[in-house]
Amino acid sequence: MRAIIDAGYKVPDGWIVRTVDEIKANEASSCVSGPFGSKISSKYFVEQGVPVIRGSNLRDDLTRFVPEGFVFVSEDRAREYGPQHVRGNDLVFTCWGTIGQVGIVPTDGPHNCYIISNKQLKLRVNAQIANPLFCFYYFSSPKYVEYVRGRGIGGAVPGINLGILKSLKIALPSRPVQDQIVSFLSAYDDLIENNRRRIALLEEAARMLYREWFVHFRFPGHEHVKIIDGIPEGWERRSLVQIAEIVMGQSPKSLFYNETEDGLPFHQGVTDYGFRFVSHRTYSTKVTKIAEANDTLLSVRAPVGRINVTREKIVLGRGLAALRSRNGHRSFLFYALKNHFYAEDIIGTGAIYAATNKKELEGQLLVIPTNLLLSEFDEQAGNIDEQIANLTSQNEKLTEARDLLLPRLMNGEIAV
Repeated sequence: MRAIIDAGYKVPDGWIVRTVDEIKANEASSCVSGPFGSKISSKYFVEQGVPVIRGSNLRDDLTRFVPEGFVFVSEDRAREYGPQHVRGNDLVFTCWGTIGQVGIVPTDGPHNCYIISNKQLKLRVNAQIANPLFCFYYFSSPKYVEYVRGRGIGGAVPGINLGILKSLKIALPSRPVQDQIVSFLSAYDDLIENNRRRIALLEEAARMLYREWFVHFRFPGHEHVKIIDGIPEGWERRSLVQIAEIVMGQSPKSLFYNETEDGLPFHQGVTDYGFRFVSHRTYSTKVTKIAEANDTLLSVRAPVGRINVTREKIVLGRGLAALRSRNGHRSFLFYALKNHFYAEDIIGTGAIYAATNKKELEGQLLVIPTNLLLSEFDEQAGNIDEQIANLTSQNEKLTEARDLLLPRLMNGEIAV
C-alpha cells in the first residue's frame, strides 16, 4: 500500500487515486460555485418556493444533510441560476467560513430541487465512476475534513475555491466495492436516522401536550375551571426570573480555549447545538460563568431564543444563558421556553445582530398553572425526555462505532 500524503489515507492495492475534476459528471454545471454577490439575498426570499441550502444545512460530523431551516426564492428567480441547482445525490461543500463541511442532497426529501448559496460549491459525480455516498463518506471523514481546512486560503475567514475543490484527491476501489462499503456504513446511518425520527416524534408529542394544557387550556378537569383575565382560575403570570435561575454567559479570553479536552467544555453560541443536547468541541481552562448539568441553554445573541440542554457542567460564553427551574420542574421549563420562543429573534435588539440582555430576558412573562398540574405535566413529559436521552445515547454509540469503522474501510484494512 502507498499513502495519499496530503490527506493521510493509504491506497489499497487495486484502488485508483483520482481528483474531483476527474470524477465529476460530464456536464457543464457539475462542479460550480454558488451565485456570489447579492444575486440571491434576503430581499429575494419568499415564504414558499425553491429552498436555498445554507451553512445550517451542512455539518462536518458525517451528518448527510439537515433538511430544515430553509429560506426560499421564487421559482422565477430560481430559473436564473440553473447551474447552481442541486438535486438528489449532489454533494455540497462549504467554501467560505466553516470549510470542511460537506453534505449530500437526499433523494427522498420533500423538495426535488435546491439552490446552493453564495458560500458553497456543488459537485455532481459521475455515477459510473463513483458512488456519490462513497464520496460523501470519504470527504466528510474527520481526517479529510482537517485536510481540507488545512488547504484553506484567505485571512481571518478561510475559504476554498473551485480550483482547490477540483484538485482534491480521492482513492476509489471498483464500483461494486464502493457500493459494499456504503452498505456497511449506511446500516449505521439508517439506525441513527430512525432514532432521530423517533426523537423528533417524541419531542413533538411533549410539545403538543404542553400546548393542549397550557395554551389551549384543555388540561385535565378544565371543564370545571373558570377563565379569569384570560387564564384559568388559580393560574398566574410570572416573570421568567421568578420561576428560573438565570445565568448569563461571559466568555474567557481566547487564549484559554483548546480542542484537546483540557478544562471544561466551552460554549458561547449555537454552533454545537444538537437536536436536544449540545456536543462538545471547544474547551476552556479558564472558568467564568457555569451552566450545570441538565440546565436549559438559551441563545441570547443571533439567533435569540434557540434552545438546547447540556448534560454536563460547561463554561458559558456570552452568547448563551443557562436556565434552571427554581422548583425542579425541568421539563415544564424546557417546553415553556420552546413555546415562548417559537420563532428565532422574537425578542432582542441590536444594530448589527439581534441580542437580548439579562433584564429583558428576566422580564419575559409565562403562564404558570397550579402545582398539581405542573407535577402531572413534568411526570408525563419527563418520561418522554428520558426516552429522548436514551435514544440520543444510542445514537452517540452508533456514531462512535461508525466513525471507528470508516477509516479502516477507506484504508482497505477491512476486506469487503
